[in-house]
Amino acid sequence: MRGDFERHSRIGSPVHRLRPGTKLGAAVAIVVATVVTPLPQWPVHAGAAAVLVLAAALSRVPPRALLRRLLWLEPFVLGLALLALLQPGGLLVGAALLVRSTLSLATMVLLAATTPFADLLAVLRRLRVPRLLVTTIALMYRYLFVLADEAQRLRRARQSRTFTASRRHAWRSLATVVGQLFVRATARAERIYAAMVARGYR
Repeated sequence: MRGDFERHSRIGSPVHRLRPGTKLGAAVAIVVATVVTPLPQWPVHAGAAAVLVLAAALSRVPPRALLRRLLWLEPFVLGLALLALLQPGGLLVGAALLVRSTLSLATMVLLAATTPFADLLAVLRRLRVPRLLVTTIALMYRYLFVLADEAQRLRRARQSRTFTASRRHAWRSLATVVGQLFVRATARAERIYAAMVARGYR
């Protein structure tokens, strides 16, 4: 998983050759314009989508890889959009939330696919973003893939010991994996913090 991120972020395309600060600024501008523009002004959202499609084509990142990353995050957007249907004017609110969130996520996915994460962190440091926040983001990125690998190992181990395919058992197995992952993640975080403190981290 991490290998795909790093491989795609180092393709020699025109988008990849842009300065990280320029790409980050453009991404923030697209997200802000998408969020603050009312949904009835659809040309703005259509223009943002067109810019993203053009940038994705120029980046030479496989469309399937970009779409797969977007689909990983889209269920959260759909859940929020469905909850918005319960509010007054829910259909319009839900549609606006769905469009804005999808365009914002697509922007961030494309930025992550075309810019090494270390370069983004360097831009944040130059912008005087608080050091603690930058360190937290760096650690989150580093151990997100560790947790993903751990979750896959737990899932495979659970499946190898399961001999029934009932939906109820599948949900129970998923809940067990999530619980075990939380326990292991907490224990690993404590060990990592203790090791950092032992090496002088403050």
